Amino acid sequence: MLERSAPDPSVVARVAELAGLAKTASLRLGLLSRAEKDAALHAVADALEAAIPAVVAANERDLAAGRERGMAEGLLDRLMLDEARIRGIAGAVREVAALPDPVGEIVRGSTLPNGLQIRQVRVPMGVVGMIYEARPNVTVDAAALGLKSGNAVILRGGSAAAQSNRALVEVVRDALAGQGLPEDAVVLLDEGGHDAARALMTARGLVDLVIPRGGADLIRTVVLESTVPVIETGIGVNHVYVDAEADLDKALTILVNAKTQRPSVCNAAESLLVHASVAEDFLPKALTALAGSGVVLHVAPEVSEHAQAAGAAYTLATEADYATEWHRLEMNVVTVPSLDAALAHIRAHGTMHTEVIVTESRAAARRFVAEVDAAVVMVNASSRFTDGGQFGMGAEIGISTQKLHARGPMALPELTTTKWIVEGDGQIRL
Repeated sequence: MLERSAPDPSVVARVAELAGLAKTASLRLGLLSRAEKDAALHAVADALEAAIPAVVAANERDLAAGRERGMAEGLLDRLMLDEARIRGIAGAVREVAALPDPVGEIVRGSTLPNGLQIRQVRVPMGVVGMIYEARPNVTVDAAALGLKSGNAVILRGGSAAAQSNRALVEVVRDALAGQGLPEDAVVLLDEGGHDAARALMTARGLVDLVIPRGGADLIRTVVLESTVPVIETGIGVNHVYVDAEADLDKALTILVNAKTQRPSVCNAAESLLVHASVAEDFLPKALTALAGSGVVLHVAPEVSEHAQAAGAAYTLATEADYATEWHRLEMNVVTVPSLDAALAHIRAHGTMHTEVIVTESRAAARRFVAEVDAAVVMVNASSRFTDGGQFGMGAEIGISTQKLHARGPMALPELTTTKWIVEGDGQIRL
């Protein structure tokens, strides 16, 4: 969470200076052709791969410092960059280059009876600020999506990833300069501590949009204190509901993937809800599989005997557990007497991120889809698919759990706004 303190005037002035440079760069970016932007993105991807040894070395320094501070394994996993992950990040940049350019897209248009031609056209936001924690992949994702959508980006990453972020931004800025584009299209705020983040949040007139990515405290602080418009990303307290008419083999595969494939990320599942009519058949298999993957269970009282029989490490779940995004191999397990009860549990404890139903009943699936209020609702699929790359968007800049402008994985269109263009031939209003 960002600590409250009187801002350092020198930090505020420095952020304003950098934001001004980014604003100037954004004016150039907004006029680039798709070919120019795509060439720059390919140059960034090539430069990232060429810089793998240097980036890995910088990241290892961050990891070592994190281990010294006792950083949790889930957070260390988010922080870690190895050769495979960097090549994956570079690949995502190339995927962004291959996507259609949203800038200039006509959203709608018409010709009025008086002959006026009107159209609504996508245009860049301008300057986008990112405030995020120890996720160095966000550094490149934001830069790539910003460039393709014609926006400059100002990055305020967590101090735990400071070395990694510096190395990555240096690579990106050098690649842009090599293409004859302004380096200040990507700006890193790596000094000034919390004052720099607060200055970015309140740089109204220089920064057009702020997107926070991180824990609940960080997001809440940005949403409540920013004077710049905010797109709220959210934490993922996600549920897998196994319905009375579920294919239990399918349910087991989905459950294990949703919880264990990468437990540190926001689209991992945190709670398992099982219809009571299939609990006797499903829970022994499910809890044995979870325990075999090292998952610690937080169970409702009626599940405790199954957890003990499965040899699982478990505690009785509390109300606080049901609202927890674990970020690690831990999971809540509850039985419910009906679909209505499952929906009620999700309404009480979910975060409107991703919710999953496993069922062969079309009626149950339709009800779940209609009644669950979440950015993404999955039917017979793992929550791990809530991801811009998996949705065919290339990289993503975040997953919005709010309801205005953007919801769910956000990529290029969500980084644009629109302007209305009206063309006439001397018409006047009577």
